[in-house]
Amino acid sequence: MLEKIKQIKLVVFDSDGVLTDGRVVVNSDGTQSRFFHIHDGGGIYLLKHCQFHLGIISGKCTDALSLRAAELGVEFVYQGVLEKVEAMEEILQKTNLTWQEACYVGDDLIDIPVLTQVGFPVAVANAREEVKQASAYITKCPGGQGAVREVAELILKTQGKYEAILRKLYQPKHKSPSLQKKTT
Repeated sequence: MLEKIKQIKLVVFDSDGVLTDGRVVVNSDGTQSRFFHIHDGGGIYLLKHCQFHLGIISGKCTDALSLRAAELGVEFVYQGVLEKVEAMEEILQKTNLTWQEACYVGDDLIDIPVLTQVGFPVAVANAREEVKQASAYITKCPGGQGAVREVAELILKTQGKYEAILRKLYQPKHKSPSLQKKTT
């Protein structure tokens, strides 16, 4: 499994049940709301800053997903797609990558055709049993509750990029004057 993870250059996620917890809130005006976990956004941020190609393929179409994907800078967003293999093939063609260089994270039966072809197939902890059987890795975190962050950290740590990106992004370049010790 580790050798397969080391080859990954593209990470693609399902939305409902992976980026969200799968619940849909129907508001009184008929609009729908979904909840995204901030830790998952942080995982996407880390992958993006390590030059991974990122994608989302969702069977549903939602404004919430469009906004969240744009906010995170996700390169490829496909919504209302029931034939996910075709969307994945298009992403692979656009990035000039192979199936073996791709990771896909899913939770439901519609994700199985993609999971069976990628180099690193991942199921979230609360995925359907058939999805888990088609996957090389099952997250400890449920979908919409840190599973994406878990996958991001696993890939970055396995590829030896995790510590470097943390230093680059989160170590202060210089001390703030308000934090420097005053001597009188």
